[in-house]
Amino acid sequence: MAEYRRILLDGAAVEVVREDDELVAGDGRRVKADQAVHLPPTVPSKVIAVHLNHRSRVEEFRAQLPPAPTYFHKPTSSLNSHQGAVVRPRGCKWLNYEGEIAIVIGRAARNIAPHEAAAHIAGYTIADDFGLHDFRDTDAGSMLRVKGSDTLCPLGPGLVTDWDFHGKRLRTYVNGELAQDGSTDEMAWDMHYLVADIARTITLHPGDVLLSGTPAGSRPVRPGDVVEVTVEGLGRLTNRVVEGPTPLRTDIGAQPTESEEVRSTALGGDWELRGIRPPVR
Repeated sequence: MAEYRRILLDGAAVEVVREDDELVAGDGRRVKADQAVHLPPTVPSKVIAVHLNHRSRVEEFRAQLPPAPTYFHKPTSSLNSHQGAVVRPRGCKWLNYEGEIAIVIGRAARNIAPHEAAAHIAGYTIADDFGLHDFRDTDAGSMLRVKGSDTLCPLGPGLVTDWDFHGKRLRTYVNGELAQDGSTDEMAWDMHYLVADIARTITLHPGDVLLSGTPAGSRPVRPGDVVEVTVEGLGRLTNRVVEGPTPLRTDIGAQPTESEEVRSTALGGDWELRGIRPPVR
């Protein structure tokens, strides 16, 4: 396996290779990994995410898996990086983390079978598919602002090649406390299936990203919280939540809401029906 990262080095975006605790550029320049300014490890033309895939998440919501995966789109303007700040807009409160594994395309894929998908994958990285559920009532069909607002797609720290996705643990920590603990073995559809499914009708180009789903345990976070996602063999993706510098405009568009649908989704299921008092943050 090899791990490639993109960082700012002397003001330029540079691809580097990780060697232990150092990052090495092609011209020999070196920087400590914990001192580097990271960028997303890939520059995609699109980011596509699957809805339900981990069985623990399905059970948490007392839902049923659809007969085939369903997807939504995150615009590339939502991209963020390792150690990047995740912005919760002022006036919003239901910002949830979702630790995931991201598939990065290496060779154009169109109309391929699942057993052919591996040849089209460059590698894997960690993702945190943040969701701003304050807009769920207005954007439920598209998830555009829920999942596509600025900074809500951290990727990193690096792109790992030749990584076997079978039997890998995925864990999310909030302020050092375990919040999600899942495994790739609980995924209904594996990485190769997802790539082949999307590529039936959408050409996947080198650098494109597919997010493969999150396990149970997604909950709201607030400014000041530190969210870390770890995956065996892929490392640790760390982000801090901050508050947006200015309030959302109130003179245009739908405003944040706090309906039962919003609360139920953000808090992991129908809390009122289950007789559980939701936490106050």
